[in-house]
Amino acid sequence: MKIEIWSDIVCPFCYIGKRRFEEALQAFEHKDQLQIEWKSFQLNPNTITDTETNVYQNLANHKGIGVDQARQMSDQVTQVAKEVGLSYDFDKAVVANTHRAHQMLHFAKTQNLQNETKERLLKAYFTEGINIDAIDSLIELGNEIGLDTAKLKAALDSGQYAEAVRQDIYEAQQLRIQGVPFFVFNRKYGVSGAQQVDAFTQTMNKSHSEWVAENNPTDLQTIQGDSCDVDGNC
Repeated sequence: MKIEIWSDIVCPFCYIGKRRFEEALQAFEHKDQLQIEWKSFQLNPNTITDTETNVYQNLANHKGIGVDQARQMSDQVTQVAKEVGLSYDFDKAVVANTHRAHQMLHFAKTQNLQNETKERLLKAYFTEGINIDAIDSLIELGNEIGLDTAKLKAALDSGQYAEAVRQDIYEAQQLRIQGVPFFVFNRKYGVSGAQQVDAFTQTMNKSHSEWVAENNPTDLQTIQGDSCDVDGNC
C-alpha cells in the first residue's frame, strides 16, 4: 500500500510530522507491506537563495511582521521540535529555494534512497545551516547517503527532474493540498499537518485494512464432496 507525503524541506512542521509518522510506522504490524513516497511541494517557490539574509528577517518580510515576532515564532516551533527529539538552529539556517533539493529527492527515488535523502536534507537545513540550493552541498550530502554522485551532479546540472517536481506540485493542486505536511494513504485518506501519533496510527490501520480487502481475494471455507476436476478425475 502506498503512502505519499507532500512536504517542503524548509517546513519546520514537515520534519516534526515525519518523526510522529515514523513513530506510528515503527509500531505498525504490517509496515513491510507499505511503500513510502516523498512528493515535492514548495511553500514559497519564488524564494531567492540568499546567504546574507537570516531566516528571521526573511520570515518577517514574507509575513509582514517584525523581526522579533518572527524570532518568537521560530523559538516556539523549536520547542515543539524538541518534543520529538529534533534540534533546530534557525540562527544558522540559510534562506534557500528548495526546487533543486526536490530534484535531488526524485533522483534518490531511482536509487531507493529517497527516505534517507529526505532525512539528510531536513537535518542539513534545520540543524546544520547548510545551503540546500548549492549543488556542491547537495553532492556532499549525496555522497554521505550513498548516492551515485556523478549521476546526481549530471541530473542537477541538467535539471533532469525539474518537470517531476512540477508534476508533484500540480498533483497537490489537484488534490487541493494547501499546506504541508500532507499524508495520503492509498489515495483514499489524507492527514493534514504534523498530527499526533494516534492520528497516523488510526489512519494507517483503516487504510491498510481496506487495501487488504481490495487486493486479496477471500479464502473460501469449503466443504469437500465428490466431484470431477479439470484433469478428468472423478
